[in-house]
Amino acid sequence: MFTRTIVAVAVAALATAGAATATASPPPDEVTFAAAGVEDDGADCPVTLPGSLTANSRLPDPFTKIDGTRVTAKSQWRCRRAEIKQLAERYVYGEKPPKPSSVTGTVSSSNITVNVSHNGRNASFSASVQLPNGSGPFPAVVVLGGFGADTATIRAAGAAVIDYDPLAVGREGTPRNNKQGAFYTLYGATSSTGLLAAWSWGVSRIIDVIEQSGGNVLRADATGVTGCSRYGKGAFAAGAFDQRIALTMPIESGSAGAPVFRGLQGESGAQPLSSAYGEQPWLGDAFSSFTANPANLPVDTHEVVGMIAPRGLFIMENPHVDWLGARSGSVAALGGAEVYKALGAGGNISYWSDVQDGTHCASRSEWRTPLQQSIQRFLVGTGSAPAVFRISSRKAGDLSEWRTWQTPTLSDGPPTDPPPAAGCTATASVSQWTGGFVATVRVTAGSSPVAGWTVTTALPSGTRIVNAWEATRSADTGTVTFTNVGHNGAVAAGQSVEFGFQGSGTGTGMTPACAAR
Repeated sequence: MFTRTIVAVAVAALATAGAATATASPPPDEVTFAAAGVEDDGADCPVTLPGSLTANSRLPDPFTKIDGTRVTAKSQWRCRRAEIKQLAERYVYGEKPPKPSSVTGTVSSSNITVNVSHNGRNASFSASVQLPNGSGPFPAVVVLGGFGADTATIRAAGAAVIDYDPLAVGREGTPRNNKQGAFYTLYGATSSTGLLAAWSWGVSRIIDVIEQSGGNVLRADATGVTGCSRYGKGAFAAGAFDQRIALTMPIESGSAGAPVFRGLQGESGAQPLSSAYGEQPWLGDAFSSFTANPANLPVDTHEVVGMIAPRGLFIMENPHVDWLGARSGSVAALGGAEVYKALGAGGNISYWSDVQDGTHCASRSEWRTPLQQSIQRFLVGTGSAPAVFRISSRKAGDLSEWRTWQTPTLSDGPPTDPPPAAGCTATASVSQWTGGFVATVRVTAGSSPVAGWTVTTALPSGTRIVNAWEATRSADTGTVTFTNVGHNGAVAAGQSVEFGFQGSGTGTGMTPACAAR
């Protein structure tokens, strides 16, 4: 008869699983866990991808930047995360485009509708809503495919359930050169972006609509995401690529999910990377170069875990099904937890593979309490996070076998880009094509909160605005003043919001100026 030994370690300790039971209480975590106010807080960070790749059989150092220098301050993580994001998009998932030129929709107590337009193409999808008892507005958990964390537990913890069908956004069973669904209607059936990034994009558009709804039913600042199996892969990607998601809860995600790619190659019985790549177009087309040799990848999933830091993360795995690669999953969690620890947020990540029932995607009693604690802490805003690692010895990974780097002690030094003493600043990024462009403008408050803002910019000669979102505009040509709409005028000190506009002509060379109202 097989006897299990369970390793239970506090995240702060981050000990490697061993042969004896060990327990420890995590220290209080004073680091903020709040989600960012924007989808991608590092969009303005300059990133130059490597010109060539160097083989490395060990996990890449999450704290070493592309230029070879190391992160030394917590403030530098924002732009280091931007590097990891672009590496993950380029080599693993495919590009997740930013918010389209138009996103509209509705939120009710039973349904969310999403309508998107971009470059003359239109698509739409919807999701059902189940509210918990009590009076709103409520936090909410997006459940991919209706198949994730137990919905009764979610609602009992005080959060609504958003049942999102990712197949409406990126359909399975399609060839890579003819992908289907709302995402590919906008970006093309031959897009090199895989389904996981497309599903993540769909979650982001749901959040866009919640933000626009005014917060009468659902709170825009308290969204979680969960899924199991293939939908666990999607939930993991969604939490990594949208910093507005306050809590990510992937379950038994397997190959192409949380487990490190380098470990899956040698883990007995785990789904091979070539199989995961070929089963469905989950991963981006570029990943085909690494299915036989993941050592050439300049990024791995422990760094994708780090992309979620310091926000809430609860990874749940099943050690009874070899195909799921839970040993490699524990390595990813342990490696990513080093980022949490360096940021002073060790209590915000939990991992649990200590389960009795080996049925795939079963509703497990062992997870019920930490699930409730995670939802209440990161979404409802009460109680404390579980902050626990419970790794079954059936699939216990050893991080020391996979790294040559050590976790730095990051300073609390001044931000890399210090905000102004007061008021606000504005920066613009432009996606240009022949004859037109989309501009995304980020408004950042200084050392004091602002109650409202205006952004003024001079458009290049011959340029005309044809559409704008998340702001009202004074004109379509010449010097244009943009003013916040009702829900995005208040910006906390040091935080950001975004608006955008589409135009004909050229969008390069704009220098927006921000004024607080």
